[in-house]
Amino acid sequence: MKRTALAGLFMSAAMLTSPVFAADNNLCTSKLQELEAKVNSLPATSANAPEIRRLLASAKASQAANDEKKCATEATQALSMAN
Repeated sequence: MKRTALAGLFMSAAMLTSPVFAADNNLCTSKLQELEAKVNSLPATSANAPEIRRLLASAKASQAANDEKKCATEATQALSMAN
């Protein structure tokens, strides 16, 4: 009985933690898509355009390096500058 309860607890913990990692990846991906749309619609005379494009490139590099947290942070920062 104890083994079954313990196994159930481990399985529950594993199932609850897996969506957290998927959420980071989805957040990074969605923020990058939103940022790319903003960058494509930026006016050429925008003062923040070079910094926003730099952050976009850095976020893409972070995503390629599987650093989803850094990717989401940089993309969010760039989005706040674009608004």
